[in-house]
Amino acid sequence: MTHLTFRPLRPLALIAALTLGGAAQAEEIDFGNMSPEQEAAFGAKVRDYLMTNPQVIMEAVALLEQQEAQQQAAADDALVETNAEALFNDGYSWVGGNPEGDITIVEFMDYRCGYCRKAFPEVEELIKTDGNIRLIVKEFPILGEASLVSSKFAIATQIVAGDEAYEQVHNALMALEGGPGKPVLTRLATTLGLDADAILAEMDSDEVQRRIADTRALAQRMQINGTPSFVMGGEMLRGYVPLDGMRQIVEQARAEQ
Repeated sequence: MTHLTFRPLRPLALIAALTLGGAAQAEEIDFGNMSPEQEAAFGAKVRDYLMTNPQVIMEAVALLEQQEAQQQAAADDALVETNAEALFNDGYSWVGGNPEGDITIVEFMDYRCGYCRKAFPEVEELIKTDGNIRLIVKEFPILGEASLVSSKFAIATQIVAGDEAYEQVHNALMALEGGPGKPVLTRLATTLGLDADAILAEMDSDEVQRRIADTRALAQRMQINGTPSFVMGGEMLRGYVPLDGMRQIVEQARAEQ
């Protein structure tokens, strides 16, 4: 993925660039070696200009925000590239949608996360209506014990009963009201025709714990500390994105292939 890049300016230089007529002239000023008289004169000139043209402050802030966004995007691209194997081919994360899709979406999610639940039907709609997207779900329980229990139950289901059963449990847990206590999980598994005892026994296995630990380590490397977080067509998205926004990102990713 490509992004425009800008050479970063310090905040003071941003103001100077706009008040003195351009970035080049501003960078010629040695702000670190100005005499007290020069500093006073410069400060007075900048103040007078800003009082006459207050919109310049907003222009400088907007430019700084643009630069920071471009730098963050470039850093995120590097993180995706460095961690591509763990993101896209870890060998255990559930894969849905079209396994041969031309666009891959990776979602780091938590069953107790309100925005994950809000995104859930929209991601489903995107996958269904597009038909050419590969979805990878990363179990990333970060919101307490209930989150951890839910993820352990989902992963244990996948190990014991396979991917189709995992999908059913995943969908049910995203809609579950109340806590995921043992009676609730037993009833859920039984309702879906699964072996509740086998799944509950698997929840504290070394393999379940390893998968959760590996995903947490990946999230730390990716500097992900909230849910939902997505890698969508190679682009990092930190937080909830509405359906229309996801469609635009997918369309842009296809155009760049």
